[in-house]
Amino acid sequence: LQQRAGLRAVKSVNVIQNIHRAMSEMRKSECKVAEYVLAHSPGVIHMRIVDLASAVQVSEPTVVRFCRAIQCEGFQDFKLRLAQQLATEPSFGEFALSDGDTTSEFSNKVFDATINILKNVRDSIDPNMLEAAISALCQANRVEFYGFGASGAVAVDAQHKFFRLQMSTTAYSDPHIQAMSAMSLGAQDVVVAISQSGRTKALLDAINLVKEAGGIVIGLAPGGTPVAEACAIPIHINVEEESEQYTPVSSRIAHLVVIDTLAVGVSQAKGPYISKHLQQLNRGLQTLRVKPGK
Repeated sequence: LQQRAGLRAVKSVNVIQNIHRAMSEMRKSECKVAEYVLAHSPGVIHMRIVDLASAVQVSEPTVVRFCRAIQCEGFQDFKLRLAQQLATEPSFGEFALSDGDTTSEFSNKVFDATINILKNVRDSIDPNMLEAAISALCQANRVEFYGFGASGAVAVDAQHKFFRLQMSTTAYSDPHIQAMSAMSLGAQDVVVAISQSGRTKALLDAINLVKEAGGIVIGLAPGGTPVAEACAIPIHINVEEESEQYTPVSSRIAHLVVIDTLAVGVSQAKGPYISKHLQQLNRGLQTLRVKPGK
């Protein structure tokens, strides 16, 4: 019975998720261990503590502190939990093209890399921030989505989703219009600032204007970046993009999925009448579509 209870306790801890959540409070040396573990998870489960410390170039006590920071009792407990998680979850590799890849091979790589990114983002997102964002959106008089470039496309998609939930929404990707609109917001208004880099100066300027006007800013950006730190409700989307060759822009996909998550949360909070409204919209759209067989 004690062994079964122990196994249940191991299953209850998502090691990868705990690593992502704890990294912002770790020391620099412990973060090095975290980054290595995230990049080499399958190999780490076969390492001794001295092997991991040597690979990361830190001390063994640093590895122990890392383990405790992610709610593990020690190194062996950490390896057990990690091994069990890897055994029960599918693994998808990082995106890496080679010149000899066939269409089928690079197609699989694109899909696998995107799935891997989405899984990592899912495990690292703070549910408390999601709840706070959903609550703010439900209470907002106006909701505006700001973004530039690829993030501007995400903002337009978000505006469309929330517009269907009977909310007053707009999406702006022009810095001058963002500035003018931001200055007209009030205490019950919300801006969702979207940035894949988290360092866009024009977006930071707009965020400051929203805060001066008394509005609430929800940020979708990598953790530890200026955009994330400037927002009242930061939702960290940590995705590393490869800029030296063409690779899938997985961060855009991750942002879209987070927007979908927020929209589902708002829809649930608003209750059954929203479901009826969406059904009416769908029935109305049927008249704009060509019927099957024609």
